[in-house]
Amino acid sequence: MRAPPARFDPDPTRSRAEMEALQRELVEEAVFADDLPVVPAEVGDAGEGAPVVAGVDQAFRTDRDPEQAVSAIVLWRGGEVLERAHAVVDCEFPYVPGLLAFREAGSILAAFDALERDPDLALFDGSGRIHFRQAGLATHVGTALDLPSVGVAKSLLCGTPREPVDALPQGARVPIEVREGDDVDAPVGTVIGYAYQSRQFPDSKRINPLYVSPGHRVSAETAVDLVERCAGDYKLPEPTRLADSYADEVKSEL
Repeated sequence: MRAPPARFDPDPTRSRAEMEALQRELVEEAVFADDLPVVPAEVGDAGEGAPVVAGVDQAFRTDRDPEQAVSAIVLWRGGEVLERAHAVVDCEFPYVPGLLAFREAGSILAAFDALERDPDLALFDGSGRIHFRQAGLATHVGTALDLPSVGVAKSLLCGTPREPVDALPQGARVPIEVREGDDVDAPVGTVIGYAYQSRQFPDSKRINPLYVSPGHRVSAETAVDLVERCAGDYKLPEPTRLADSYADEVKSEL
């Protein structure tokens, strides 16, 4: 895996204008089309040679000054955990919608650097192209590493669903597109991701969908296919669910 170019360094000391300019520069290099080293239909398969998926998630130690970001990566293949790595980095940048990468990407990149093997693709807890400047966390880190990446968010940051999403059956997909008035740097009509109802439990009348979007080297349609291929028994895809648990585990042990 390539070292991140210095120009994509998520330096939180930049001004807001500099951060937004960097995001627009990064998107010029991002690829929102399929350019994967593996066959998407084989993701989730078991056995040597099957694609390796990195689940990426974060937790925060808010009881410290400065606050610390705990980034966790789980390498997963067909139900098997192959490797886990984490990094803990001081985090002095606050949560600002649209600038999440400048808060979290430093620790995530450090965790990737700690891995002994390279994944074929990564699923991030966060947005990819569903972002004001099309440069969510999955886009920033995926492009910096030139790693096929998908953003999997639990809420919608921007864009408009093509139809209502509050009563979707399990497996349903609804395009998230750019409409007039949406604060998104993309042409009107562009599909920037999908609402995807990953699970519907018999005892629940409503489960909010996931918001899946391409980060880098993946199309919007394939991004949903990949998340579906990584499904487990829960709402989140299994790699990011395991990364979420691992981040909490690391946080509790510190």
